Amino acid sequence: MKKTTGLDRSKTKNWHPATQAVRGGTWRSEHGETSEALFLTSGYTYDSAEEVAARFAGEAQGMTYSRLQNPTVAMLEERIALMEGAEACRTQATGMAAMTTALLCQLSAGDHIVAAKAAFGSCRWLIDHLCPRFGIETTVIDGRDNDAWERAIRANTKVFFFETPANPTMDIVDMRHVCALARAHGITTVVDNAFATAALQRPMDFGADVVAYSATKLMEGQGRVLAGAVCGTEKFINEVLLPFQRNTGPNLSPFNAWVVMKGLETLDLRARRQSENALTVGKFVEGRVPRILHPGLASHPQHNLAKSQMDDCGPIFSFILEGREQAMGLLNALELVDISNNIGDSRSLCCHPASTTHYSVSAEARADMGVVEGMLRINIGLEDPRDIIADLDQALTRVGL
Repeated sequence: MKKTTGLDRSKTKNWHPATQAVRGGTWRSEHGETSEALFLTSGYTYDSAEEVAARFAGEAQGMTYSRLQNPTVAMLEERIALMEGAEACRTQATGMAAMTTALLCQLSAGDHIVAAKAAFGSCRWLIDHLCPRFGIETTVIDGRDNDAWERAIRANTKVFFFETPANPTMDIVDMRHVCALARAHGITTVVDNAFATAALQRPMDFGADVVAYSATKLMEGQGRVLAGAVCGTEKFINEVLLPFQRNTGPNLSPFNAWVVMKGLETLDLRARRQSENALTVGKFVEGRVPRILHPGLASHPQHNLAKSQMDDCGPIFSFILEGREQAMGLLNALELVDISNNIGDSRSLCCHPASTTHYSVSAEARADMGVVEGMLRINIGLEDPRDIIADLDQALTRVGL
């Protein structure tokens, strides 16, 4: 295998993210294939005992074991890093494997995390339950409040952790302010960018140190495989994250890596079209429901901040009905839009977070972050928005709205 693009590497690094999503990190074998090769192998052979010893010692280049390196996975990692503007990337088996690895690889008993309270249910579980079990102290704050981040800093604070936009409340964190604050105090920022991806937002442009992903979502985009990724400096990825990952093994399979690469080729088109569709649908929904949470709408309290950080506001938004009964009734009335807890899919999907994605979060924590019983989260897909609106129209009418 060789890395070939026909251009000097220093020039390819300057391509824009949409180009990197199609061309970045392409390796080709002697066969000159146009589509990336899929290497389904767990191990590798060597010409000599001395060669394998040199590879394991880090004295010679080459693959050793697919828990550490695989050509297909390595291509995806290089591509994501290039899109993100990061020095390096390591992929993981799932988005939650990525979040867990990004945190635990750098934290020990006695360290302290400050995290935004609005987060995916499993991310809150990490902060509320897993980290404290290992002696890692945690403080949960309102990520929208810039002053709250500074007030929460302690002498042992090592990490700021947040999502923006947040799942499912669509809270926006002021990345420029929070990342600068972290840098000033020697704190590492870990940003979950799954709702946007590098196609719509690049946290490192605002000073983020580490960017983590559920690549299952927008990156893959068609609901086929699970995947995760963590981006950062070469020092962080190779010296901090890699020792944790190589010895705990949350690795991405070559097949799933290949599928995600195929998804990345259309990411820019999908993310922008779905954002456009979501804004159209959101404007319709806004006139029919008690409350809508869509950062692309002027009614969102952080609309201007979202627009300053994001090229588009993504395919996902939430809206709030009168209670669980009405929310469940609307879900059951949908005909085109599927009931599903996935996001980033090319299909329109809708779910009730309090009983699905945030079921593992305590009722008190849900209430604190604003995940109320009447909330529905919707992912707008690539269907004609007129058909999505028609389906929502009839469903809203059936529940009295």
